[in-house]
Amino acid sequence: MTFQLVWWGTLLLAARPNSKGMIVGEAAVFLFIVLVGAYYMHKTLSKERKLHQQQKNFLLSVTHELKSPLASIKLYLQTILKRDLEREKQKGFINNSLKDIERLDDLVENMLMASQIESNSYSFPKEEFNFSDLVKQVAERLQVHTCSSQIIMPEVEKGIKIFGDKFALTSMVTNLVENAVKYSPPCAEVKVKLFKKNGEVHFVTADSGIGISDLEKTRIFEKFYRVGSEDTRKTKGTGLGLFIVKQVLDKHQATIKVKNNQPSGTVFEVIFNAHAN
Repeated sequence: MTFQLVWWGTLLLAARPNSKGMIVGEAAVFLFIVLVGAYYMHKTLSKERKLHQQQKNFLLSVTHELKSPLASIKLYLQTILKRDLEREKQKGFINNSLKDIERLDDLVENMLMASQIESNSYSFPKEEFNFSDLVKQVAERLQVHTCSSQIIMPEVEKGIKIFGDKFALTSMVTNLVENAVKYSPPCAEVKVKLFKKNGEVHFVTADSGIGISDLEKTRIFEKFYRVGSEDTRKTKGTGLGLFIVKQVLDKHQATIKVKNNQPSGTVFEVIFNAHAN
């Protein structure tokens, strides 16, 4: 196209030498429009390629997230049926199956909520409730997913109430605590804090994992976004958790900060302003 433009310009200049200024000006404007169009086309195509890759990673991770607990549940139930196990052994297998079912339930809830948020079909019904009790319950439930020597350390100030959507905020707390557990080394300590400061409600999770680079911190709340690729990433996840966290907090006029933990790891700090009591 550029070559054709130069050729046309040369012919016009040869035919109309007195119109050199006008021809050069028009050619420059045309070339500018072409370059701007090419830039935005490249930008759009790059965005589409990136979205396609993220969706591919999402499908890979969801397949793994579904297949792993289902295979585990199937194995436990087959063992119970085929072997004459002691009562305590059966209870242990059933409890492990229930843990895997909870994992599946959390995954399905995340997918449903992400879909409803994106389609603006979720209304976020709000009420006053005890946020301290909610955080303690989530921490206790997720503790059973960790190894026997790993500790989720809840430091929860009693009696903190907020006005919000209890179901959505339960999902927010669950995703942040699960994130801290997933990205912590085996049997490491995970801190979960809830307290009031200067009239604001602070909810904090801290892990001692590999941390998040400053460049990644600007993107971790995007839908489907995860650090690395599904082929090399060892941690489980779908890339929906932090997307849901950010969307839920935006609907509650709350803020979230991502900071580096010391000596390693990541700290997520949620601050409720207007609706904190």
